Formats: sequence, C-alpha cells, structure tokens
Amino acid sequence: MKDKGLHPKNKFNKGYNFDELSTINPALKQYVAKNQFDTVTIDFSNPDAVKELNKALLFSLDRISTWNFGDKNLCPPIPGRLDYIHHLADLLSEEKDIKILDIGTGATGIYPLLGIAEYDWNFVATDIDLDSLDTAQDIMDDNNFTNKIELRQQLNEEQILKGVLKDTDSFSATMCNPPFYKSAEEAQGANGRKSRNLGNNAVRNFAGNNNELWYVGGEKAFLHNYLYESSLFPKSSKWFTSLVSKKENVKSLEKSSAKLGAVEFKIIPMHQGNKVTRIVAWRF
Repeated sequence: MKDKGLHPKNKFNKGYNFDELSTINPALKQYVAKNQFDTVTIDFSNPDAVKELNKALLFSLDRISTWNFGDKNLCPPIPGRLDYIHHLADLLSEEKDIKILDIGTGATGIYPLLGIAEYDWNFVATDIDLDSLDTAQDIMDDNNFTNKIELRQQLNEEQILKGVLKDTDSFSATMCNPPFYKSAEEAQGANGRKSRNLGNNAVRNFAGNNNELWYVGGEKAFLHNYLYESSLFPKSSKWFTSLVSKKENVKSLEKSSAKLGAVEFKIIPMHQGNKVTRIVAWRF
C-alpha cells in the first residue's frame, strides 16, 4: 500500500485497516462500507463517522482508552496531529525529561494525549475556554494521565504566552496549532466550501468553537503575536514551534524572528497525501 507521506514513525502512514479499527472501537463498525470503487472505507462527509474513526485511531495507540468530547468541538485528525509530535521528537532528540507547553489545547487535549502515549512527555496545556479545559481535564483523568499534565486558563484572549507563563517555567518546546481564520464569517465560508466539496451539507464535520477556528487578523496576526511574546520570555522554552498552514506567512515570520533576536529559525515540512503544511521553529 502506498504510504501517505507522513513521518516515518507515524503508524498510520500506510492507511487504515477498518476491520481492525472496528474491533478497537466497535462504534465505528456501523459506518464502514464498500464505496463505488469497491474499497472498504467510511463516508468522510459524515461527522459521526469521522469522529468514531479518529477515536479508533487514537485507541490503537497504547495507553489511551477513552476520548469523550462534545460535537461542537473540533475533532482533530489523528494522523496529522501525530506527525507534529513525531517531528517535535526529532527536534528534541538530544533532550531528556521533556516538558512541552501546548498553546490552545482545546477540549480534546489531543497533543498532550499523543505526546504522553507515544513519548511519555510531560505537558502544561492552555486554553481560553473554561469548558474546553474541563473536558480536557476529564479526558486526562479518565486515561490516568493526571500526573503528566497541568492545565491553565488564558484569561485574556489577546494574549498567548503572557498571563499563563510562570517565572519558574522551563519547557523543552512550546507547540501550537493556530486558528486559521480572521472571523467567524470567514470560518463559516470555509465550512460551506468544504461541505460542497464533500458533496453534502456536512456542517458538523467542521465543528469548532470560535477560539479553535478564528483569531482577529487570522493566522498571520496570531503567529506574529506569538513570536513577539516569545521574545519577552526567551528562556522559558528552548524551542518555540507552531504549525503554519499558509506558506506565505513563513517568510515574514522568519524576518521578524531575526529582528527579535532569534538565533535559529527552522522550517519543517509536513505532508499528508496531497496536503502540504509545515512547522516553524525558532529559539533565542
């Protein structure tokens, strides 16, 4: 089977065994069927099917047995999220006792879950939304990860690191999956386009709270704010990293990082099928 171009350590690089996954998560079974090409798969425009598939993928990793969150929350695609974790592990290959700061962890707490399951890392995870943090805490408790993670609420939506970092914090790396859109309207428009491309009105397939999907000024504004704030806390983390969906945002970020005193700036390409994205990483 042709690989998907994911990180070599990503166990989902060769596609999915739906029989196996349906055994791991029996709730998936009702959504598995042969398509018009006689391929066993699911309807990816059905948000319930997508959610159960991602649960099955997650449960196929050691140590994770439960993952419950509301339909209004973004359901993260596990293979792509796992890729970020593996690339971060490469970046930190010489580090010991790794501790990660996850900015905007969301209700699913996906990056801490994956980082703990795959590498036994420790985490501090932040979010603006208290309900999301409550849900994430329940997930961590249910998987017996309580002692591996500390959750903190960001009380000011204009701030990213300010207000959540403590003087005593020392992280191996900070990670972030920034909001893509500039407004709720822009996010809704993208949702409509995605639904049409999938061939039906799969609105909930692209669920997500406001703070998960958009930020005033969009991805570029968020990233530059994050970069600037990282320069105020240069010793709090050895590396600052983020996903960047829009390639055109990378160059201005690299320029600004040099002006702010970063001594190194890396671009780490990521692939999943035809989708190309990247992680940027800088340090002071």
